[in-house]
Amino acid sequence: MDRRTAISRVAIILGSTIIGADLFISGCKNEHVVESPTTVLSEGQIAYLNEVAETILPKTAASGGAKAANAGAFMKIMVRDCYSTENQKIFFAGLGKLEQSCEKMHGKGFLNCSPQERQKLLITLDAQLKEDKIKNDLMQQKEIEKEKASQASGKPNYIKKIPPTSYFAMIKQLTLLGYFTSEIGYKSMGYVSVPGHYDGNVTRSI
Repeated sequence: MDRRTAISRVAIILGSTIIGADLFISGCKNEHVVESPTTVLSEGQIAYLNEVAETILPKTAASGGAKAANAGAFMKIMVRDCYSTENQKIFFAGLGKLEQSCEKMHGKGFLNCSPQERQKLLITLDAQLKEDKIKNDLMQQKEIEKEKASQASGKPNYIKKIPPTSYFAMIKQLTLLGYFTSEIGYKSMGYVSVPGHYDGNVTRSI
């Protein structure tokens, strides 16, 4: 699957714009990002993200999951080369927030949790992500209306508020994108993730 097709596929599944998509499609490295320990995932973080990704896209009898596709290594490249400095900070801070959420829910870290406990955590985070998306979509619509009203009143320089980016949205996007651009993912067309896939016409619960 080529990069543009993979981007389109993931965007349809998640119903959202893919962060860093333009640079990923063009294959260009973000020239404004300086490599440092705070912008490059360590081997430990890659292993951690492989476990998170595997919970989102677990292996089945028919196919390997996100861990087999080494989604964590893909995230390292994407975050380093295709994310803005601001989004890099959100992503890295998100690793700590995910661990904190796990500690709060289960009293232990993600890697010490059972597959069922991991799935319960991510389902909860995914539900919150969907609630936030509804709120953010409404906010963006209101901002568009405010911008139009401002222009109509002779004030063309209205600055729209931008909703915050979710670290879990990043992880979920990168998991699917890394999977579908891998050989394993290419052979598993039509795979449905856990938490569930996005359907624009049907309200789903997970």
